Amino acid sequence: MVSIAVAQFAPGLDKLQNEKTIVELVREAAQLGARLVVLPEYAMFTAPSMDRSFLETAETLSGPFVTNLATLARELDIFVVAGLNEELEGGEQISNTLVALGPQGDVVAVYRKLHLYDAFGYKESDLVRPGAVEEPETFEVDGFSFGMQTCYDLRFPEVTRRIVDAGAHVLLLPAEWVPGPLKEDHWTTLLRARAIENTIYVAAADQCAPTGAGNSMIVDPMGVVLASLGEQTAVAVADISEERLREVRLKNPALELRRFKVAASD
Repeated sequence: MVSIAVAQFAPGLDKLQNEKTIVELVREAAQLGARLVVLPEYAMFTAPSMDRSFLETAETLSGPFVTNLATLARELDIFVVAGLNEELEGGEQISNTLVALGPQGDVVAVYRKLHLYDAFGYKESDLVRPGAVEEPETFEVDGFSFGMQTCYDLRFPEVTRRIVDAGAHVLLLPAEWVPGPLKEDHWTTLLRARAIENTIYVAAADQCAPTGAGNSMIVDPMGVVLASLGEQTAVAVADISEERLREVRLKNPALELRRFKVAASD
């Protein structure tokens, strides 16, 4: 059994203030016994709309943000997952990137968002380069395999299925789930669906208002919400269990019974 946490807040334009909030939330998660904590998409920097400020504030994975997170992970002996606007060569596009840092301060996995949010009146692809379709990166924590995906990827079930095919028992999903009519319902429905159809745990960390819809949660392989947050800045912790995973997969061997595989499109 392992304790994991989701940490919810509303990142803004002030990178130093965002980092201060992250430190406070990760420390709280560690004090609550979490072995791993998931922070939102664009945790390093978020503007009200997709504009060039995302380019101007972007950092590489060797920049101050990731370096400081690595130091924090090492100090607290905890795994930390967070989103950032990653600087790319040329400076005219960024990657919407997730980085997972281990308790040794090392980068244990990286994920670059595959499906950009060109929907509901938003156009992320104006400034963001989609990630390459590659074998999903996973990492191990005390016998559990963890995989990552980002926000709008949630609407594409094949993304999660590929991560499960790579051996993941737990999906980590940072998000900036933009508020709007029915959006909270979509969020909670899709998170539980991904858990149920793949018989995995899902830990989703959303931004809270005004940039996100909140409702971060940890869901078990039967779709049971183990821990959740409303609209506030906070941390939620839950235990994930090998016994529960085995029990659900014995009762519902959907992964073994499926007759289709996922193939990348051109």
